[in-house]
Amino acid sequence: MRLAQQQGWDIFCAVVDNFGDIGICWRLSRQLVAEHGLAVRLWVDDLVSFQRLCPAIDPNLTEQQQAGVLICHWQAQTPWQSITPGTVVVEALACTIPFAYQQQMAQQAVKPLWLNLEYLSAESWIEACHTMASPQPQLPLIKYFFFPGFSAKTGGLLCEKGRIAQLSAFQQDALAQQHFWQQLGISLTDENTLKVSLFAYTQQALGSLLALWQQYDRSVLCVIPLGALADQAKQLLPGLSLEEPWQAGSLTVHLLAFLPQPQYDYLLSACDINFVRGEDSVIRAQWAAKPFIWQIYRQAEQAHIDKLSAFLARYTAAFPAELASVVQKLHLQWNTEQDVQHSWQDFALVSSQIAQLNQLWRNKLESFGDLASNLVRFAEKKIIM
Repeated sequence: MRLAQQQGWDIFCAVVDNFGDIGICWRLSRQLVAEHGLAVRLWVDDLVSFQRLCPAIDPNLTEQQQAGVLICHWQAQTPWQSITPGTVVVEALACTIPFAYQQQMAQQAVKPLWLNLEYLSAESWIEACHTMASPQPQLPLIKYFFFPGFSAKTGGLLCEKGRIAQLSAFQQDALAQQHFWQQLGISLTDENTLKVSLFAYTQQALGSLLALWQQYDRSVLCVIPLGALADQAKQLLPGLSLEEPWQAGSLTVHLLAFLPQPQYDYLLSACDINFVRGEDSVIRAQWAAKPFIWQIYRQAEQAHIDKLSAFLARYTAAFPAELASVVQKLHLQWNTEQDVQHSWQDFALVSSQIAQLNQLWRNKLESFGDLASNLVRFAEKKIIM
């Protein structure tokens, strides 16, 4: 059986919020293959959502090859007893590897290296827990925690080799950007148009923000990827559809079919301001280095606000105090679903300053190394030991 013969890295992904988890795992898998020459087997429990990010995926197949990655459908009936675990096993983003697979890991003469790839966080406590060993109580296995993050004491962020240079070159190439918009079926006739990408969870403040943009002192193009927020926008803007943009006053709204990941990177680079959500898109927004507003994944009892505040403190640490206050206010109001008309206007007025400082922030993040390479170095060190 082909699955039983495959060796290398096994990455397990349980799709929780439709796109974020699989977005991270798909980027990581491709990078491990393309840049590190590794054999990667990606186990995914929801191939339908995966297909939105990678249209070539066939949700009906048990296994398939895409971009050099062996993609396997993680199902209840998967015959784990006949599958040889990878040399390195990555339990990604709070998923739980099936116990039958763990038993297979424990039976190997040389135990696989088990990595728990955690969710992204800027909280200081993760630095002490990064690469911490966790002996398992039921089986003779050790799991190591690996935290992405925003400091040299973490695993860094996902970033493909040469990607920042590509995005920077694109931002300097007006013809390339024009061609990009044309490919999306969007015509930009006013060079002064403010281009905004709006990717968010449902948002009570959406109506007031759209109303503000209709009365804006410059034309505004707002592009919204299909999803829950697009459905909300269609309720607020009668007639809006994937085929038909909506226009009133200064505002034009286009819905976008879900873009493959490389194209989404270019969308963030082509826009002037980006609203992003969850984990994957906020990382990409930081590589684009354009002003962004992050809607963090919601958690019970407002626990996500503490995580957002920790990120904002790191992100704006080098900003002038007044500018940092403007950035933090809009982020916090957007995440608590308050009216953001005033905080948006303050943010837009200083967006050029934010963009300049974002270049420095991006350089700092890049200096920590990329997550895939840091994972590989850690794995090589442990396997050699």
